Amino acid sequence: MNILEELTAATRERVETSKLLIPADEMKYMALSMQDDTFDFEIALSKNGVSIIAECKKAMPIKGVLTQGTHFREVAAELETAGADCLSVVTEPKYFLGCRDHLRLIVNEVSVPCLRKEAVIDEYMIYEAKIMGAKAVLLIAALNTDDELRDYIKICDSLGISAFVEVCSEDDVKRALAAGARIITVDNRDLRDCSVDPDRCFRLRNTVPSDVIYVAEGGIATADDIRRLRDAGIDAAVVGTALMQAEDRTAKLRELRGRR
Repeated sequence: MNILEELTAATRERVETSKLLIPADEMKYMALSMQDDTFDFEIALSKNGVSIIAECKKAMPIKGVLTQGTHFREVAAELETAGADCLSVVTEPKYFLGCRDHLRLIVNEVSVPCLRKEAVIDEYMIYEAKIMGAKAVLLIAALNTDDELRDYIKICDSLGISAFVEVCSEDDVKRALAAGARIITVDNRDLRDCSVDPDRCFRLRNTVPSDVIYVAEGGIATADDIRRLRDAGIDAAVVGTALMQAEDRTAKLRELRGRR
């Protein structure tokens, strides 16, 4: 069993435990009572240039802990002030040492839209994310069937939040588009072994129509990386490890944005 499979199995266990505390019907009812149709996450990624999605995460598989003693509410506020267009908040606890409270705290601290960065393997997680204040959720094409992708995107649409659909291959892209994805993100990092293929996002660029928001993630760390993405017509970038390990996160984000 690889890391991605272990991560998925652990997530299923957590979801079943959560359902014992708040039944699925109750979670769905609460989420639907909050519905809106603003899709703030997509709006934030639709401006000219490369939008920056700054990722708050404490650790990574294989790499281990990225930052010690981090108070993510303060980090999120710092990144927003430095110019992040959106925030990605990792809530997966086993490999990334995240938690749902991180997302709740950050949503209450910042005004930029937040992605709940934890792969959806049950519709319960989408309703849960809505309750937490997330404006987008992560779908990984390789983990979901075609019907699941389609159904999960429809649920997102009904709640006014965005489906952030992660792909790693041309087949994944075709499946995501067929399911109705409006945001496609190409992960240069293979979560099965954490290896990075920095050119994957460039190879797949022409497989995605221009009216679909195209995002790159994994191994993006410098202003030159951002310039390459811009020149390739890529709409946004997720930057996590480089920011979490930076001594001065504000300076690092301004550097990525081409500012002093």
